[in-house]
Amino acid sequence: MSLATLPPQRIGVFGGAFDPPHVAHVALARAAIAQLQLDALHIIPTGHAWHKTRTLSPAVHRLAMTRLAFAGVDKVVVDARETLRSGPSYTVETLEALRAEYPAAQFFLIVGEDQAQSLGTWHRWQDVLQLAIICVAARAGFTRASPLFEALHLAPTAFQLIEMPPMDVSATDIRLRVANHQSTDALVFEPVARYIDHHHLYQTA
Repeated sequence: MSLATLPPQRIGVFGGAFDPPHVAHVALARAAIAQLQLDALHIIPTGHAWHKTRTLSPAVHRLAMTRLAFAGVDKVVVDARETLRSGPSYTVETLEALRAEYPAAQFFLIVGEDQAQSLGTWHRWQDVLQLAIICVAARAGFTRASPLFEALHLAPTAFQLIEMPPMDVSATDIRLRVANHQSTDALVFEPVARYIDHHHLYQTA
């Protein structure tokens, strides 16, 4: 086997609703690829989000927008597996499926601080720690000494930090802006904005 055909050895996994994907998502992906020296980063839109109270936009739209948002990012794979799975989307099952496909790889699960803080409520969260290193996108002032790790009583070696510049961007705010006919310039990439407009997404708050 040539070097060009060797399977990836360092694989990032970045899941989320991506409803819609925005500039901070892409910035985090680029930071993760660079800082973790990833061979590939799987961007995985959620299927059925068991932990969210609102109904997500149809998967076909979220997948299409995600492909548009990440089209220019090298090493990214937009992975539709969770949208094709029936029942709730559990991270542990996604990681197990990827492990079966790439048994020799090291996996890095990319999460935000809010997700990391709720890790103890995840389905089979102890198994998640065995399958991947948790990589937390850190805002200014966030360190390994933060209460997050103490509260969960988890080994610090299970975590890495991804340094991120402060970016005040949220999908909730973008949806509200679209519903209120306000500008989303600089929050989503232009192809995503066009898609949202063409398909009349988020027209009601």
